Parts: sequence; C-alpha cells; structure tokens
Amino acid sequence: MSIKYYNVFKGINNKQYLKEKYRLQVELLKLQEWVLKKELKVAVVFEGRDAAGKGSAIKRIVEHLMTAHFRVVAIGAPTKKQNNSWFKTYEKTLPKKGEIVFYDRSWYSRSMIQPTMGYCSYNQYNYFMKNVCDWEKKQLKNGLLLIKIYLSINMPTQQKRFHIRKNHSLKYWKLSHNDLLSVSSWDRYTYFKEKTFEKTSYDAAPWIIINANNKMTARLNALRYLLETIDYENKKILKPKSWSINEKNRSIMLQGVMFNDLNESQYQLLNEIKQIL
Repeated sequence: MSIKYYNVFKGINNKQYLKEKYRLQVELLKLQEWVLKKELKVAVVFEGRDAAGKGSAIKRIVEHLMTAHFRVVAIGAPTKKQNNSWFKTYEKTLPKKGEIVFYDRSWYSRSMIQPTMGYCSYNQYNYFMKNVCDWEKKQLKNGLLLIKIYLSINMPTQQKRFHIRKNHSLKYWKLSHNDLLSVSSWDRYTYFKEKTFEKTSYDAAPWIIINANNKMTARLNALRYLLETIDYENKKILKPKSWSINEKNRSIMLQGVMFNDLNESQYQLLNEIKQIL
C-alpha cells in the first residue's frame, strides 16, 4: 500500500495564504503550458467526504488557468446507464492530449460514497475493486498522468460546515438530504475509504491524503503536491516559509469587521465562515 500524507502547510493566515496561492498559481500556468506543448494528459482526482472542500479547492486551483485546456468533471448522481457502465462512463471524461482534467469526485465514488449510501450493488462494488487498478494502469500505459488526492476532515469539521451551509441565505441549497444522511454513516464510509486505500494505492498512482480541516492549507497543499509531482519546464517552486500563527497576529476581517487576538478555534471558525460567504 503506497499511501502518502502531504501536509506542508499548517498554520497560515489569510495574507500568507493569498501570497502563497499566487506563487503556486504562477507555477501551475507553467505546468499547463508544458502539458499543452508536450501534448500530455493529466488527471487530478479529488475525493473526500461531503463538505471536505473538494469543489472549492478545485475552483481556487484552476481560477487562472487557460480555460480551453482544462476541464472540471463532476458527474453527480449517475444515470442508470452510467451506473451500469462505470469505467466506460469515466473513460469518456479522461483528458485529451494537452489537457488537464480535475475530478470533483471520480470513478472512486463506486468504492466509497456509493457503497456507503447503498447507491450500487454488492456485485458492482466488487467488480470495481477487482478491476480498477488494471483499468488505471491501462490508462497510464496510454500516457495518462494520474494524481489521486483525498481531502480528509474530522466529524466536528463536517458538522460545523453543514451548520454554516444550513444557516446561510445563499448556500443552504448545498446542504442536501443525502449530506445529512451521510453523518449517520460516518463509520461505514470510513470502512469503505480504508478498503479503497488498501486495495487501490500503488507506486504509480498512490493516494495522497491531505488534512482539510483548514480549507486554505488544504488548497495550498493540493496545489503544491501537484506541482512537485510533475517535472515541467522552468520549474521554480520556492521552499514554503515556516509560518506560525501566534496570539498577536491571529486576526481576520469578516464583512467589514476586524476580529483580533483570536484563539485557534475562533480563528478557524471565522475562516470557515469567510470562505463560504
């Protein structure tokens, strides 16, 4: 099993986050230009529980890329035909030459959220688990560069984010009935997640686990890992600074109000709210 944990960035404030995101996005444009020049195919999978921040991470990562040469794939609730032809469904979405595709949930829905919620049969799950590595390795032989990222959150973080969504006038629609059901299925999802890591992480395409309790650091870690993994031209990834947040600089501006001298839990909560507003 080739699971890797990647958490270079930990404590960070909003100013530091914006500065580092800019530096990394400059590098990501270089990577995209190189992928286009070399006609490569890159797939970046994002998996994680509901409210782990998959969609928002992808949104921030791709915001300055050349729009004609990347795609975001989020299939959502599959049709009956898609459900019965799982690998073919995703083969149609794989990157073409010169393209990067980001997956907001991927074919691994079949091994994590679907069996957890009863959206696939026992036979469908088993077939996937027996064949997914061979299917991926076939794509790798055909030139695909595959990166698999899992954004990991704890239960209190998920519940906090659900609560914020529920009470937000413009975001309440993001909290679905299935999201609430997933809370009671926490342990069952954990079982299928661990089975996925055990059976589908290998040297050529390991699972990269990133702590996503803080959305800002999760985005930076995901972006930095992507850049470190691919050897593109004129690569210049600066060593991240050893940032630490103390009581004096732990502050945040929220809707025109400056909150100062925050403790860690207060700072994290206001950051979560700010990123949703």
